[in-house]
Amino acid sequence: MRLSEQGACLPSPALMERGGLCIGCGSCASREAGARMGFDSAGFLKPRGAREWHRRPSPVLARTCPFSPHAHDETELAARLFPDTYIDPWIGRYRATWVGAADPATRAEGSSGGMATWLATELLEQGEVDGVAHVVPTPADSGRLFAYTLSRSPVAVRRGAKSRYYPIDLDHVLREIRATPGRYAVVGIPCFIKAIQLARTEEPLLEERIVATIGLFCGHMKSARLARSFARQLGIAEDDLAAIDYRHKDPARPANWYRAEVHSRGGEVRQQDWWHLAEGDWGAGFFMSPACNWCDDVAAECADVALGDAWLEPYSSDGRGTNVVVVRSGLMARLIGRGMAEGRLDLAAVDAEFVRRTQAAGFRQRREGLGWRLARAGRRLAVVPRKRVEPDVAIPAKRPAIYAMRMAISRWSVRVDRLAETLRAPGLYYGWARCVSAIYHALAYSRGALGRLADRVWPAAGDG
Repeated sequence: MRLSEQGACLPSPALMERGGLCIGCGSCASREAGARMGFDSAGFLKPRGAREWHRRPSPVLARTCPFSPHAHDETELAARLFPDTYIDPWIGRYRATWVGAADPATRAEGSSGGMATWLATELLEQGEVDGVAHVVPTPADSGRLFAYTLSRSPVAVRRGAKSRYYPIDLDHVLREIRATPGRYAVVGIPCFIKAIQLARTEEPLLEERIVATIGLFCGHMKSARLARSFARQLGIAEDDLAAIDYRHKDPARPANWYRAEVHSRGGEVRQQDWWHLAEGDWGAGFFMSPACNWCDDVAAECADVALGDAWLEPYSSDGRGTNVVVVRSGLMARLIGRGMAEGRLDLAAVDAEFVRRTQAAGFRQRREGLGWRLARAGRRLAVVPRKRVEPDVAIPAKRPAIYAMRMAISRWSVRVDRLAETLRAPGLYYGWARCVSAIYHALAYSRGALGRLADRVWPAAGDG
């Protein structure tokens, strides 16, 4: 039996937080009348509510939390959702895989190839859904920069174009879906889509009303502290930050040259390439959610369709942005087939291996790296993860050093930033960040004298 009948063996919201396994999806809070989601001191969203509820072991939470060791895993969920499909060990189940982009206007609006926006608007325009749950910018005085909303028109959906490396939660939209009859689609990162599918399994009402899911490939979730840090580095005070575009698009520049754009409340706009910012190397793990250390899903394996960036040449140099597309459901296959036949989509067929190679670094972190983390620390957690990857320390000698450095950066970036905030000494954090970045780059990319030294000690490990 998957689920223990002994209450002491079941997780509570507090236990999942203490174990570093709460991603902040808000699924648990959405079921409790007095609960809500709020930021913790690290800049992540966590469930908040009555102490008795927060600490009470819950069989429902055990079955529906995406990081619960008692819940169905992605392979089990996908087998039920998409039975008549091909199976790949990296990207999961699929009907077809593509690379390309939406029509030029939609492509220009998004960070990548515009496929998430195109599919969401197509679902509405074809009458397949009445509303789309997705992430949009929020008013400057709301206390958050981004949040989920339910959009019921293509114009409203287009407000949600672009990547958002910021904590968000499903609490409000799940409550609204339960309260309002209709058919809905949900756009989300892998763990959020898993939370949706687990909730649909638990609640017949949600299974009836949520009829489509659009998954977004994910490296990891960032803390709200990343946005505040970007603003500080660009000369805008944290309390004056009104909006941020994490990936300002310029067709004349390669797509993988990320450029951040921040807006002040007074209308001032400033830009800077990520590489010139202290946290500019995504893979180093600055402000990464602790739960992301225990995730094994890159390609949103529970979603009807999954979309990522095509990080292979010539696509990564195309500043217009390009998607890889993994199609799993018949509905999504029909929508995409019609779009291609009508000339509204520019897609070329690729194989599953091509998709895997576009996300090679992410798969290393979630498979090889996860095996190393499970072997090293998994059993010491308050809640022991149940993953599809076996604990394994038998990996190339340099890689453990990279994974250890990444974990240290993700853990200590929040702590050092908080200390610098308390001391009102931002230079303390930025000096530390530059130093650990140099060490990480030496290990991961063999840069500088320290990199040459590392190469003499360990064999080369390859990027990321």
